[in-house]
Parts: sequence; C-alpha cells; structure tokens
Amino acid sequence: MTIHSMTGYAALDRDLGPVRLALELKSVNGRFLDLNFRCAEELRFLEMPLRERLTAAIGRGKVDCRLYLQPNSVATPQLIPNLALVRQLAALEAEVRGVLTAAAPLSVADVLRWPGVLASEAIGPERLQAECFSLLEAVLAEFLESRAREGGRLAEVLRGHVARMRAEVAKVEPLVPAAIADYTERLATRLREAVAALDEERIRQEIGVFAAKIDVAEELARLVTHLNEVERVLEQGGAVGKRLDFLMQELNREANTLASKSVSAAVTKVALELKLLIEQMREQVQNLE
Repeated sequence: MTIHSMTGYAALDRDLGPVRLALELKSVNGRFLDLNFRCAEELRFLEMPLRERLTAAIGRGKVDCRLYLQPNSVATPQLIPNLALVRQLAALEAEVRGVLTAAAPLSVADVLRWPGVLASEAIGPERLQAECFSLLEAVLAEFLESRAREGGRLAEVLRGHVARMRAEVAKVEPLVPAAIADYTERLATRLREAVAALDEERIRQEIGVFAAKIDVAEELARLVTHLNEVERVLEQGGAVGKRLDFLMQELNREANTLASKSVSAAVTKVALELKLLIEQMREQVQNLE
C-alpha cells in the first residue's frame, strides 16, 4: 500500500460559461482529520456532501478546502429575455393607451431597458452540484497523488536513516568486550588499592555483578528488532504515522539505556548518534498519515 504524507496541494477550475467553478485543497500535518471549508454563499449547500467525500478519502491532516465561483472574462454572457415580463408590459401598455390615446407606444429599446427584462444565463443548483462533484474527483485524485509522492520521499529518507542506525548498532558489539575488559582492569586496581586485604575471589564477584549491569546485548537486540519493525511497516504501507511514532519512542528508550550503560567514549558516541538519527526520523514521521 502507498504511504501518504499529510502535506499536499491541488487546485483546478472548470468553465461553466458565464462563471468558472474553482476548487482548491491543501493540507499540513495534524494529529487527527481537521477539515476547514471556505465556500461562496451560493455554494454553501454543497459543504456537507463535499465534507463526506473528503472524510472518506483522507485519513489525517489539517485540510483546507476552498470552493468559489469567479466571473468568466472570456465567455460572452448569454442574455435571456423574460418573456412573461414582456407580455405583462404589453398588456399594461394597451391598458394605459386606452386611457391616454396620445401616449407614444413603447419601443423595443424601451422594453429591453426595462429592469428585469434581460438577465444573464443562470446556473441551477442541480448543475452546480454535478459539476462540483465531478471537479472534486479530479482535484482529489491530484491531491492524493501529491501526498503519495511526498510520502514516498519521506519513506526513502526513513529507510536511509534505518540503514545508518544499523551501521551504528553494528559498531557497538565489537566495542563492548574491550570496553568491559578495560573498565574491569581499572576497577580491580582501584579495589586492590582501596582494600588491600580483599581477596581475588571477592574482586571477581564484584566485577561480575558490575559487568552484568553494563551488558548492552539486550539493548542492541531490541534496537535491531525495532529497526526491523520500522522497515516492515514502511514496506506494508498505508496509514503508518501513528505506528512509526510509537516505534520512535521505543528506539529512543533503547538508545537512552545504551548511553546510560556505556563505559567507553566510543559506545557513548554511538548512542548519541543514534539519538540524533531517531530525532531526525521522528520529525519526518510527524508528516506521515
């Protein structure tokens, strides 16, 4: 399945003769789906059906939808005479001239200038709704495609970070024995200096307890397991944002533990690099649906 970013944009318009119908969709990241509509008053009746269609197609994000009409400067307006009003004027003229026989008759120009006789072509609500739904399908397809492209780019960035983290984790395992041996030597020396009478068996016991405390094999195993899960989720696709955000928390927990158990500068450096990469990944994950 495709991974979608929560950032997207698409806008199209359609020629309806005297006017152009325009629809714009844009979104940024958000914890839930938040739809904000800006509609012209004559199109307000379309808000609820549009909201239903968008809710069915979009999972998360703060989405702004702008729907409006604008005059079509290219089209020549189609003027339609109000024949009912013309007939009413003719009847009134005949009635008035029955009383005022010397009155001048109404000319065609007089009739056409009469308020309400000529009107521009009107677009009925049924046609507006049909055109709007058709336009929405086109805009929504482009909008989702833009989110998919951005999601694909983010997924590649995350995969790159996972590869770098794997390389960092792989550095730790060969460092641990040498770090423990070095620290053991220094600890044993200090113990002998502090307690001259302390026997070697007691020293070995104390060192064994300390070595168990600083063993990071479990943390390294969990880091690898979580990285495997990140790659699996990215491969599976779909709505991955919340799951990946949880995995970032788990990765950060293991990196913190690795740092706290570290007894060498080299291991500490790896732990800090892991935390930096995890933070960079977390920023990218925040934009995924």
